[in-house]
Amino acid sequence: MDVDHQKEEEYKKIIMARYTGPKTKISRKFGEPLFGPDKSFDKKNYPPGQHGLNKRRQKKSEYAIQLMEKQKAKYLYGILERQFRNLFEKANKSKGITGEVLLQLCESRLDNLVYRMGIAPTRSAARQLVSHEHITVNGNVCNIPSRIIKTGEKVGVREKSKSLTVIEESLNLKEAVYEWISWDNNTLEGVFNVLPNRDQIPENIKEQLIVELYSK
Repeated sequence: MDVDHQKEEEYKKIIMARYTGPKTKISRKFGEPLFGPDKSFDKKNYPPGQHGLNKRRQKKSEYAIQLMEKQKAKYLYGILERQFRNLFEKANKSKGITGEVLLQLCESRLDNLVYRMGIAPTRSAARQLVSHEHITVNGNVCNIPSRIIKTGEKVGVREKSKSLTVIEESLNLKEAVYEWISWDNNTLEGVFNVLPNRDQIPENIKEQLIVELYSK
């Protein structure tokens, strides 16, 4: 097995490993399949733990509900607390609606755009591709998943990475099309055309609860 093929196999294992285990547990915690279709979640769509079924009946405090919503958003986009807080502060200083701008900033991250364009099947897989220098921004290799992409900038697959099976398989399975992104399947390059409106972002997030939490 040559070195390139070995690296691809190792990377494929990393992606596959991220589909199982903890992700189902996280989805059960929030009562919805956060990371896409999940057969394990379908079988046990209640909170984990021995009192899982009873947890649904417990009344949560306002703070607990707000905190859960923030955690859900962080898990969905794969963002750490400090990064998420920084995004909120940036959104709070903007002229737009804070909650909507916060989600627009999350959508503008490089790893999210790699996922939205179909280059990777999940955001975690997208972060791996970026970190391993398979992705370019405006023709230059970028290995920073958290980089905020500006409208008009191009995101693509590095020339020597275009034959990676994991990328080809992801693009072949791509179904969703997003109005704010254009994609060229011949060059394997897309453009972040415009910031999405809130009603265009499909994630089930009540961003106002997050704003209320951080505003306390």
